[in-house]
Amino acid sequence: MAKKFEKKEIACDDVNCPKHGTLSTRGIVLEGVVMSDKMEGTVVVQRNYMIKSGKYNRYRSSKSRIPAHNPPCINAKAGDRVRIMECRKLSKTVSFVVVEKLTEQKNG
Repeated sequence: MAKKFEKKEIACDDVNCPKHGTLSTRGIVLEGVVMSDKMEGTVVVQRNYMIKSGKYNRYRSSKSRIPAHNPPCINAKAGDRVRIMECRKLSKTVSFVVVEKLTEQKNG
């Protein structure tokens, strides 16, 4: 008989958490991969996208790296695919917050 594992809800007392705190989100919703989780409470999310070149009528790839607040209840690590949303400015560079973790990095 197989055991069913339930995901435990981590207690979150972060004021800047969109689920458990008072931080409201608005505007832009983006998806990307966490490239760095070395900062305390912040991750750097990289999103890759294509830009059309008008002169040559072709596409070129581009990327952007966006710092986002990482609430303790989500706790995204490097390699995770996440969804981020725009919020009020939390610091000099951070104006996005991680809303959910889409896929986790496979260890192995």
